[in-house]
Amino acid sequence: MFARFDDLPLAPLQRLALGWLARAQVEVAVLRLDLVDPLISGNKAFKLLEHLRQAQAAQAPGVISLGGAYSNHLHALAAAGKRFGFATAGLLRGHAQDTPTVRDLEAFGMHLHWLGYGGYRERNAPGFWAPWQAQYPGWHCVPEGGGGVLGARGCALIVEQARQQLASVGWDGYDGWWLAAGTGTTLAGLVLAEQGAHPVYGALAVPADHGVAQGVEALAGPAVGAYALFDASRGGFAKVDPELTAFIAASEAESGVPLEPLYTGKALLALQGQVEAGAFVPGTRLIFLHTGGLQGRRGFA
Repeated sequence: MFARFDDLPLAPLQRLALGWLARAQVEVAVLRLDLVDPLISGNKAFKLLEHLRQAQAAQAPGVISLGGAYSNHLHALAAAGKRFGFATAGLLRGHAQDTPTVRDLEAFGMHLHWLGYGGYRERNAPGFWAPWQAQYPGWHCVPEGGGGVLGARGCALIVEQARQQLASVGWDGYDGWWLAAGTGTTLAGLVLAEQGAHPVYGALAVPADHGVAQGVEALAGPAVGAYALFDASRGGFAKVDPELTAFIAASEAESGVPLEPLYTGKALLALQGQVEAGAFVPGTRLIFLHTGGLQGRRGFA
């Protein structure tokens, strides 16, 4: 747990022991962002970092953002607001729901506004924020999922954390990154930090038409060859099937690393597919980014 929002603890880097990796002679180490903090967890802490710094500099009375009824982003934001003493408001997709995440948001003191599905679809439209800025004057507005340039800039720090710990897993270098991609913000941050030194592989947890590639290009520039995207959505966002749930259970039992079905589970299953297809030569060393989100598992109990 960290006591200042801009003092992020070091996420441990751990070797991942799985039979299909050993058979392919591919080495993977997991950067456990899920262990950064029990509440302000995963990549969400990094995506919020620069937003909170800007809000503090502007002396904003609060921070407002968007998400769904199981949103890891809103959960981290609300927890940060409670711990560090600033007000928060959440604009939620759909109609009022009673979920474990929503109950946490209310307990953390976040003001909740349910937009319906049509209203939420307008979140990228010109003028969307105007009525909310009028209702919450001076508040800092954070894009969905902590996205945008500020979110990517905070995620660039993730690369530095991993490089500091290579010796702890017996490595003197690595060959690339593998992570789940939802908005592409974290992926763009890694691309910016790597500057072409190592490729960043994104396992798409959302369908290809969600604009992740365009978002990464907008944030990181035309970094040709610096990253690649692979479909891991299994037919759509939040689509969970028996093969995925069985894979997660088996992987957790074998490796001891907890996963969730929306991002990390899908990303690791997609990596298995690429490894077994021969996409990586023996001796390849990859850093798998555990993006957290374990609180969302409660929706799949």
